[in-house]
Amino acid sequence: MKGIVFAEFNEMVEEKFGMDMVDDLIDATDPASGGAYTAVGTYDHQELVNMVLELSRRSNIPASELVKTFGRHLAGVFSTKFESFFTECPDTLSFLKRIDDHIHVEVRKLYPDAELPRFSFDDSNPEEFHLTYESLRNFADLAHGLIEGCAEHYGESYAIEREDLSDAEKTRVRFRIVAV
Repeated sequence: MKGIVFAEFNEMVEEKFGMDMVDDLIDATDPASGGAYTAVGTYDHQELVNMVLELSRRSNIPASELVKTFGRHLAGVFSTKFESFFTECPDTLSFLKRIDDHIHVEVRKLYPDAELPRFSFDDSNPEEFHLTYESLRNFADLAHGLIEGCAEHYGESYAIEREDLSDAEKTRVRFRIVAV
Protein backbone atom coordinates (compact mmCIF):
# COMPACT_ATOMS: atom_id res chain seq x y z
CA MET A 1 0.00 0.00 0.00
CA LYS A 2 1.32 3.43 -0.92
CA GLY A 3 2.75 5.65 1.78
CA ILE A 4 0.41 8.52 0.97
CA VAL A 5 -2.39 6.44 2.54
CA PHE A 6 -0.39 5.87 5.73
CA ALA A 7 0.71 9.50 5.96
CA GLU A 8 -2.87 10.70 5.56
CA PHE A 9 -4.13 8.20 8.14
CA ASN A 10 -1.62 9.60 10.63
CA GLU A 11 -2.68 13.13 9.66
CA MET A 12 -6.34 12.29 10.32
CA VAL A 13 -5.48 10.68 13.68
CA GLU A 14 -3.48 13.76 14.66
CA GLU A 15 -6.36 16.09 13.69
CA LYS A 16 -9.00 14.08 15.55
CA PHE A 17 -7.07 12.58 18.48
CA GLY A 18 -3.78 14.50 18.76
CA MET A 19 -0.14 13.83 17.98
CA ASP A 20 0.29 11.78 21.14
CA MET A 21 -2.21 9.25 19.78
CA VAL A 22 -0.19 8.90 16.56
CA ASP A 23 2.92 8.21 18.62
CA ASP A 24 1.02 5.78 20.86
CA LEU A 25 -0.31 3.84 17.85
CA ILE A 26 3.16 3.53 16.35
CA ASP A 27 4.64 2.46 19.68
CA ALA A 28 1.86 -0.07 20.34
CA THR A 29 1.87 -1.64 16.87
CA ASP A 30 5.64 -1.50 16.29
CA PRO A 31 5.37 -1.46 12.46
CA ALA A 32 8.23 -2.94 10.44
CA SER A 33 8.59 0.43 8.68
CA GLY A 34 9.15 2.14 12.01
CA GLY A 35 6.09 4.30 11.34
CA ALA A 36 7.93 6.64 8.96
CA TYR A 37 6.01 6.78 5.69
CA THR A 38 6.94 8.56 2.48
CA ALA A 39 4.21 9.28 -0.08
CA VAL A 40 5.91 7.22 -2.79
CA GLY A 41 7.01 4.34 -0.56
CA THR A 42 5.17 1.03 -0.47
CA TYR A 43 4.31 -0.58 2.87
CA ASP A 44 2.54 -3.67 4.13
CA HIS A 45 -1.17 -2.88 4.44
CA GLN A 46 -1.23 -4.89 7.67
CA GLU A 47 0.57 -1.97 9.36
CA LEU A 48 -2.46 0.21 8.65
CA VAL A 49 -4.86 -2.51 9.80
CA ASN A 50 -2.92 -2.87 13.05
CA MET A 51 -3.01 0.89 13.69
CA VAL A 52 -6.76 1.03 12.99
CA LEU A 53 -7.41 -1.86 15.38
CA GLU A 54 -5.28 -0.21 18.07
CA LEU A 55 -7.04 3.13 17.56
CA SER A 56 -10.38 1.34 17.83
CA ARG A 57 -9.30 -0.25 21.10
CA ARG A 58 -8.11 3.07 22.53
CA SER A 59 -11.03 5.20 21.29
CA ASN A 60 -13.89 2.70 21.69
CA ILE A 61 -14.94 3.51 18.12
CA PRO A 62 -15.59 0.46 15.91
CA ALA A 63 -12.78 -0.16 13.42
CA SER A 64 -15.24 -0.13 10.51
CA GLU A 65 -16.41 3.37 11.48
CA LEU A 66 -12.82 4.60 11.81
CA VAL A 67 -11.99 3.28 8.34
CA LYS A 68 -15.09 4.91 6.82
CA THR A 69 -14.15 8.19 8.53
CA PHE A 70 -10.67 7.83 7.08
CA GLY A 71 -12.20 7.27 3.63
CA ARG A 72 -14.13 10.54 3.93
CA HIS A 73 -10.93 12.28 5.06
CA LEU A 74 -8.98 10.78 2.16
CA ALA A 75 -11.62 11.93 -0.35
CA GLY A 76 -11.14 15.47 0.92
CA VAL A 77 -7.37 15.17 0.59
CA PHE A 78 -7.64 13.71 -2.90
CA SER A 79 -10.04 16.46 -4.00
CA THR A 80 -7.30 18.96 -3.17
CA LYS A 81 -4.19 17.04 -4.26
CA PHE A 82 -5.77 15.67 -7.43
CA GLU A 83 -8.25 18.45 -8.08
CA SER A 84 -8.40 17.86 -11.83
CA PHE A 85 -10.01 14.43 -11.32
CA PHE A 86 -12.87 16.15 -9.51
CA THR A 87 -13.24 19.19 -11.77
CA GLU A 88 -13.48 16.93 -14.84
CA CYS A 89 -16.69 15.41 -13.44
CA PRO A 90 -19.91 17.32 -12.76
CA ASP A 91 -21.17 15.03 -9.99
CA THR A 92 -20.52 12.02 -7.77
CA LEU A 93 -21.81 9.32 -10.10
CA SER A 94 -19.82 10.67 -13.05
CA PHE A 95 -16.75 10.58 -10.85
CA LEU A 96 -17.39 7.02 -9.65
CA LYS A 97 -17.80 5.81 -13.24
CA ARG A 98 -14.29 7.02 -14.04
CA ILE A 99 -12.37 5.36 -11.21
CA ASP A 100 -11.02 2.35 -13.10
CA ASP A 101 -10.78 3.62 -16.66
CA HIS A 102 -9.34 7.05 -15.93
CA ILE A 103 -8.37 7.78 -12.34
CA HIS A 104 -6.59 4.49 -11.65
CA VAL A 105 -4.85 4.72 -15.03
CA GLU A 106 -3.41 8.08 -13.96
CA VAL A 107 -2.57 6.79 -10.47
CA ARG A 108 -0.57 3.95 -12.06
CA LYS A 109 1.46 6.54 -13.98
CA LEU A 110 2.44 8.16 -10.69
CA TYR A 111 2.76 4.92 -8.71
CA PRO A 112 3.43 2.02 -11.13
CA ASP A 113 3.67 -0.53 -8.32
CA ALA A 114 0.40 0.50 -6.64
CA GLU A 115 -1.94 -2.41 -5.88
CA LEU A 116 -5.27 -0.80 -6.63
CA PRO A 117 -8.71 -2.27 -6.11
CA ARG A 118 -10.98 -2.73 -9.11
CA PHE A 119 -14.29 -0.94 -9.51
CA SER A 120 -17.10 -1.66 -11.93
CA PHE A 121 -20.51 -0.08 -12.16
CA ASP A 122 -24.02 -0.70 -13.36
CA ASP A 123 -26.16 2.34 -14.12
CA SER A 124 -28.85 0.55 -16.12
CA ASN A 125 -31.52 1.42 -13.53
CA PRO A 126 -32.02 5.20 -13.44
CA GLU A 127 -33.28 4.98 -9.85
CA GLU A 128 -30.08 3.50 -8.41
CA PHE A 129 -26.39 3.19 -9.17
CA HIS A 130 -24.36 0.07 -8.37
CA LEU A 131 -20.62 0.26 -7.78
CA THR A 132 -18.74 -2.99 -7.17
CA TYR A 133 -15.45 -2.98 -5.27
CA GLU A 134 -13.01 -5.90 -5.66
CA SER A 135 -9.69 -6.32 -3.91
CA LEU A 136 -7.42 -8.89 -2.33
CA ARG A 137 -7.49 -6.63 0.74
CA ASN A 138 -10.62 -6.00 2.73
CA PHE A 139 -10.94 -2.24 2.60
CA ALA A 140 -14.60 -1.99 1.58
CA ASP A 141 -15.16 0.36 4.54
CA LEU A 142 -12.51 2.66 3.07
CA ALA A 143 -14.28 2.56 -0.32
CA HIS A 144 -17.58 3.32 1.46
CA GLY A 145 -16.04 6.36 3.14
CA LEU A 146 -14.48 7.52 -0.12
CA ILE A 147 -17.92 7.36 -1.79
CA GLU A 148 -19.42 9.39 1.06
CA GLY A 149 -16.54 11.89 0.89
CA CYS A 150 -16.95 12.21 -2.86
CA ALA A 151 -20.66 12.98 -2.41
CA GLU A 152 -19.76 15.58 0.25
CA HIS A 153 -17.35 17.19 -2.20
CA TYR A 154 -20.12 17.57 -4.79
CA GLY A 155 -22.69 18.63 -2.18
CA GLU A 156 -24.87 15.61 -2.89
CA SER A 157 -26.65 13.18 -0.59
CA TYR A 158 -26.98 9.44 -1.14
CA ALA A 159 -28.24 6.44 0.76
CA ILE A 160 -25.60 3.73 0.45
CA GLU A 161 -26.33 0.05 1.03
CA ARG A 162 -23.79 -2.75 0.80
CA GLU A 163 -24.01 -6.33 -0.34
CA ASP A 164 -21.06 -8.57 0.48
CA LEU A 165 -20.23 -10.84 -2.45
CA SER A 166 -16.80 -11.87 -1.15
CA ASP A 167 -15.34 -15.33 -1.47
CA ALA A 168 -12.26 -17.00 -0.01
CA GLU A 169 -10.00 -15.39 -2.62
CA LYS A 170 -11.02 -11.73 -2.53
CA THR A 171 -13.27 -9.09 -1.10
CA ARG A 172 -16.10 -8.10 -3.38
CA VAL A 173 -18.76 -5.65 -2.25
CA ARG A 174 -21.57 -4.11 -4.28
CA PHE A 175 -22.65 -0.65 -3.19
CA ARG A 176 -26.20 0.37 -4.01
CA ILE A 177 -26.22 4.16 -4.22
CA VAL A 178 -29.53 6.05 -4.32
CA ALA A 179 -30.04 9.82 -4.27
CA VAL A 180 -31.96 11.13 -1.27
